[in-house]
Amino acid sequence: MGGVHLICPYCNANNDKVIDSRESDAARVVRRRRECLACSKRFTTYERVEQTARLVVIKRDGSRAPFLRDNVMRGIMAAFGKRPIPEDVKEHIVDQIEEELHREFDREVESRVVGERVMQKLKDLDEVAYIRFASEYRKFKNVDDLLLELAQLQNRVKDVKNQQKLF
Repeated sequence: MGGVHLICPYCNANNDKVIDSRESDAARVVRRRRECLACSKRFTTYERVEQTARLVVIKRDGSRAPFLRDNVMRGIMAAFGKRPIPEDVKEHIVDQIEEELHREFDREVESRVVGERVMQKLKDLDEVAYIRFASEYRKFKNVDDLLLELAQLQNRVKDVKNQQKLF
């Protein structure tokens, strides 16, 4: 049986070999480490089951668009910028959000809900990324809006890692 070859992100060759495959996210995602046979660089690919019931996002203006995990990832990538957060952590955040939305909503979800989920994940992981995302998402109009958000962030009770949530 012939394997699937993907285009190398470094040299655009279409000839690679799979070095390692692992299941993650409760066997919903297969992570594959690949090595390009042309340039010998390594890259990672992910396979995930396509959700059959497509989720539609209701935007602020009332228009509707299909939920695209790539849009969520772009927002997260912009928020993190050059912060030292590994790619697999970013992927995991998107996986969690996508899974939660598909589990909780049948057909439609408001963009507000998606944005709030992203902000909650970022707030718990990296406060700078959270502020970056919140400033775009909440459309801060001036420095006072930013200062208010920073004050709320500073005054909140922070979760201790590995501690069970009370509420």
